[in-house]
Amino acid sequence: MRYEPGELKVVAYKKGEKWAEDVVETTGKPTHLEVSADRNEIQADGKDLAFITIRVADSSGVVILNANNLIQFTIKGNGIIVATDNGDPTDFVPFPSHKRKAFNGLSLAIIRSKSEATGAIILTAKSLGLKEAQVVITSMSVECIFYFDHIEKKY
Repeated sequence: MRYEPGELKVVAYKKGEKWAEDVVETTGKPTHLEVSADRNEIQADGKDLAFITIRVADSSGVVILNANNLIQFTIKGNGIIVATDNGDPTDFVPFPSHKRKAFNGLSLAIIRSKSEATGAIILTAKSLGLKEAQVVITSMSVECIFYFDHIEKKY
Protein backbone atom coordinates (compact mmCIF):
# COMPACT_ATOMS: atom_id res chain seq x y z
CA MET A 1 0.00 0.00 0.00
CA ARG A 2 1.34 3.41 -0.96
CA TYR A 3 1.17 6.38 1.45
CA GLU A 4 -1.28 9.09 0.49
CA PRO A 5 -2.17 12.20 2.49
CA GLY A 6 -5.72 12.44 3.67
CA GLU A 7 -8.04 11.99 6.60
CA LEU A 8 -8.53 9.13 9.02
CA LYS A 9 -11.88 9.04 10.75
CA VAL A 10 -12.93 6.72 13.55
CA VAL A 11 -16.47 6.32 14.82
CA ALA A 12 -17.34 4.44 18.00
CA TYR A 13 -20.76 2.93 18.55
CA LYS A 14 -22.43 2.00 21.82
CA LYS A 15 -25.57 -0.12 21.79
CA GLY A 16 -25.91 0.44 18.05
CA GLU A 17 -25.80 4.25 18.23
CA LYS A 18 -22.97 6.61 17.44
CA TRP A 19 -21.18 7.35 20.72
CA ALA A 20 -17.99 9.21 19.73
CA GLU A 21 -16.01 10.18 16.69
CA ASP A 22 -12.60 11.67 15.95
CA VAL A 23 -10.67 12.72 12.86
CA VAL A 24 -6.92 12.89 12.23
CA GLU A 25 -5.71 14.75 9.15
CA THR A 26 -2.41 14.78 7.34
CA THR A 27 -0.61 17.97 8.24
CA GLY A 28 1.57 20.27 6.25
CA LYS A 29 4.80 21.85 7.42
CA PRO A 30 4.68 23.90 10.63
CA THR A 31 4.02 27.57 9.82
CA HIS A 32 2.96 29.28 13.01
CA LEU A 33 2.24 29.11 16.72
CA GLU A 34 -1.23 29.42 18.21
CA VAL A 35 -1.91 30.40 21.82
CA SER A 36 -5.02 30.23 23.97
CA ALA A 37 -5.56 31.07 27.63
CA ASP A 38 -7.80 29.31 30.09
CA ARG A 39 -9.16 32.77 30.97
CA ASN A 40 -8.62 36.42 30.02
CA GLU A 41 -8.65 38.01 33.49
CA ILE A 42 -6.78 37.19 36.69
CA GLN A 43 -6.63 38.82 40.11
CA ALA A 44 -3.75 41.21 40.81
CA ASP A 45 -2.93 39.48 44.09
CA GLY A 46 0.42 37.92 43.18
CA LYS A 47 -1.11 34.43 43.44
CA ASP A 48 -3.65 34.05 40.64
CA LEU A 49 -2.53 32.01 37.62
CA ALA A 50 -3.43 31.75 33.95
CA PHE A 51 -2.58 28.65 31.90
CA ILE A 52 -1.59 29.31 28.28
CA THR A 53 -1.60 26.47 25.73
CA ILE A 54 0.76 26.83 22.78
CA ARG A 55 0.24 24.78 19.60
CA VAL A 56 2.59 24.29 16.64
CA ALA A 57 0.28 24.40 13.61
CA ASP A 58 0.34 24.18 9.82
CA SER A 59 -1.16 26.72 7.41
CA SER A 60 -4.63 25.18 7.95
CA GLY A 61 -4.37 25.51 11.72
CA VAL A 62 -3.96 21.77 12.29
CA VAL A 63 -1.62 20.85 15.17
CA ILE A 64 1.56 19.08 14.02
CA LEU A 65 1.48 16.03 16.31
CA ASN A 66 5.17 15.21 15.87
CA ALA A 67 6.44 18.81 16.25
CA ASN A 68 9.16 19.38 18.83
CA ASN A 69 10.09 22.98 18.00
CA LEU A 70 11.93 24.99 20.65
CA ILE A 71 9.64 27.75 21.90
CA GLN A 72 10.92 30.95 23.57
CA PHE A 73 8.54 32.73 25.97
CA THR A 74 8.69 36.43 26.84
CA ILE A 75 6.37 38.46 29.03
CA LYS A 76 5.60 42.17 29.29
CA GLY A 77 3.42 43.99 31.75
CA ASN A 78 2.22 43.09 35.20
CA GLY A 79 2.90 39.38 35.28
CA ILE A 80 5.66 36.79 35.47
CA ILE A 81 6.23 33.39 33.91
CA VAL A 82 5.99 30.88 36.75
CA ALA A 83 6.61 27.75 34.70
CA THR A 84 6.62 26.15 31.29
CA ASP A 85 5.94 22.52 30.49
CA ASN A 86 5.12 20.19 27.63
CA GLY A 87 3.95 16.91 29.17
CA ASP A 88 7.06 15.00 28.11
CA PRO A 89 8.16 12.86 31.08
CA THR A 90 11.70 12.67 29.66
CA ASP A 91 12.12 16.47 29.48
CA PHE A 92 14.22 17.58 32.44
CA VAL A 93 14.34 21.29 31.62
CA PRO A 94 13.53 23.14 34.88
CA PHE A 95 9.95 24.40 35.09
CA PRO A 96 10.95 28.11 35.47
CA SER A 97 12.75 28.02 32.09
CA HIS A 98 11.51 30.47 29.47
CA LYS A 99 12.48 28.01 26.72
CA ARG A 100 10.67 24.71 26.16
CA LYS A 101 10.42 22.25 23.29
CA ALA A 102 6.96 21.36 22.10
CA PHE A 103 5.91 17.76 22.74
CA ASN A 104 3.40 16.27 20.31
CA GLY A 105 2.97 19.80 18.97
CA LEU A 106 2.02 21.30 22.34
CA SER A 107 3.55 23.35 25.12
CA LEU A 108 2.28 25.19 28.20
CA ALA A 109 3.16 28.45 29.93
CA ILE A 110 1.83 29.37 33.37
CA ILE A 111 1.79 33.06 34.27
CA ARG A 112 1.07 34.80 37.56
CA SER A 113 0.01 38.36 38.25
CA LYS A 114 2.28 40.72 40.12
CA SER A 115 0.90 41.71 43.52
CA GLU A 116 -1.32 44.80 43.34
CA ALA A 117 -0.26 45.52 39.74
CA THR A 118 -3.24 45.86 37.44
CA GLY A 119 -3.25 46.07 33.67
CA ALA A 120 -2.19 44.06 30.67
CA ILE A 121 0.07 41.01 30.74
CA ILE A 122 1.32 40.08 27.27
CA LEU A 123 2.84 36.64 26.72
CA THR A 124 4.67 36.11 23.43
CA ALA A 125 5.67 32.68 22.11
CA LYS A 126 8.35 32.52 19.38
CA SER A 127 10.00 29.67 17.51
CA LEU A 128 12.60 29.85 14.76
CA GLY A 129 10.98 29.82 11.32
CA LEU A 130 7.40 30.07 12.64
CA LYS A 131 5.07 33.05 12.96
CA GLU A 132 4.95 34.07 16.63
CA ALA A 133 1.79 34.35 18.71
CA GLN A 134 0.67 36.50 21.63
CA VAL A 135 -2.03 36.45 24.24
CA VAL A 136 -3.14 39.31 26.49
CA ILE A 137 -4.35 38.65 30.03
CA THR A 138 -5.74 41.48 32.17
CA SER A 139 -4.68 41.66 35.79
CA MET A 140 -7.54 43.23 37.78
CA SER A 141 -7.70 44.42 41.37
CA VAL A 142 -9.19 41.88 43.72
CA GLU A 143 -11.87 44.31 44.91
CA CYS A 144 -12.95 44.99 41.31
CA ILE A 145 -13.37 41.30 40.53
CA PHE A 146 -15.32 40.62 43.73
CA TYR A 147 -17.49 43.68 43.08
CA PHE A 148 -18.40 42.45 39.59
CA ASP A 149 -19.05 38.95 40.94
CA HIS A 150 -21.43 40.43 43.52
CA ILE A 151 -23.36 42.38 40.89
CA GLU A 152 -23.67 39.36 38.62
CA LYS A 153 -24.99 37.22 41.45
CA LYS A 154 -27.38 39.90 42.66
CA TYR A 155 -29.06 40.52 39.31
